[in-house]
Amino acid sequence: MVRVFVSGCYDIVHAGHVQFFREARALGDHLTVCFASAEVLWFHKNRKSSLPDEHKRALIAGLKTVDEVVVGTGIEEGIDFREHFLRLRPDILAVTDDDKWADLKRALCAEVGAQYVVMAKTPPDFAPISTSEIVRWIRAPQVAPLRVDFAGGWLDVPRFARAGGFIVNCAISPMVSLREWPYHQNAGLGGSGAWALINGKDGVNSELDLGVGWQDPAVISETGLCVWRSGPRPDLEMKTDGGMLRGRMALYWSGKQHSTPGVVNQGRNYDAIKRAGRAARDAVWADDFNGLADAVRQSYAVQRAEAMDALPGDPEAETHAGLAACRPVAWKYCGGGFGGYAVYLFADQAGRDAAGALPEFRPVEPWVGS
Repeated sequence: MVRVFVSGCYDIVHAGHVQFFREARALGDHLTVCFASAEVLWFHKNRKSSLPDEHKRALIAGLKTVDEVVVGTGIEEGIDFREHFLRLRPDILAVTDDDKWADLKRALCAEVGAQYVVMAKTPPDFAPISTSEIVRWIRAPQVAPLRVDFAGGWLDVPRFARAGGFIVNCAISPMVSLREWPYHQNAGLGGSGAWALINGKDGVNSELDLGVGWQDPAVISETGLCVWRSGPRPDLEMKTDGGMLRGRMALYWSGKQHSTPGVVNQGRNYDAIKRAGRAARDAVWADDFNGLADAVRQSYAVQRAEAMDALPGDPEAETHAGLAACRPVAWKYCGGGFGGYAVYLFADQAGRDAAGALPEFRPVEPWVGS
């Protein structure tokens, strides 16, 4: 009989583990699976086990490809199974090709004359998933806010970061969910960040993988009116409940979608963006609505210099029936611009509510999670 041995945390058993067990079992006639005990998990990974050890043992033992289950209790990182391995003296120790403890395991195999076998990667039966991804999926919220950005946008893209720069943005409601999305798509409100969050993904890494910035998932997870320091990763300087914005924000739909990744490399005035971000940051610290409105106007001036279309209210735009009476005080495109939504700030709630009655506008409010 050829005995095969595998080990791992196997904290939340998923289809990828089952496939690995099946392929390891095919190397011989008998498969022993060793999983790290709750104590070992805590010692090396500083996290609680998903199940008590005896429950986990019963679950793995119930798999038809598994012949024996043991619990690793050794504190030597990478080979918590040493005691069982020396006692059972298997013929094969099977590992994946990303095994980090190859030298230790090869030495252990030499002690008993076992073969160290690296399992070749095969196409997965299901999309690969990790225990961390499963935990994020379980913890994922049912709904999430989207966001508007007031100033400093693009300084959250790592390669465009500026020392001393700030990004100011705000999470907004109404919320979105996997089943209900009451906004236009590809519209500059951080929808990809919200989608990642409610699907249990790491939103920041998802955005950075697209080659854009981290501000969308950062503020959607943090919520509130936030000031972030420019840099390679989210660095929150302060946040408020956004009270000065209540009853004074609305979104304008430009009528066309946009693509932030498609304009990320376009030339723009980063010094002016940095000045607007600083002005917005100072306004939030001072709880100064007028100062924030001025920063939004500065941001819009940068956008117009990039050749974005003039928005309603701009003297260079066509007259918009009814908007002048609503008394907007500032506006700018959200996200990368060149379409999508624009955020408008109003002198008072009466003006905002009047704008909300116009076809292209919808009222939104700052959102702070519990």
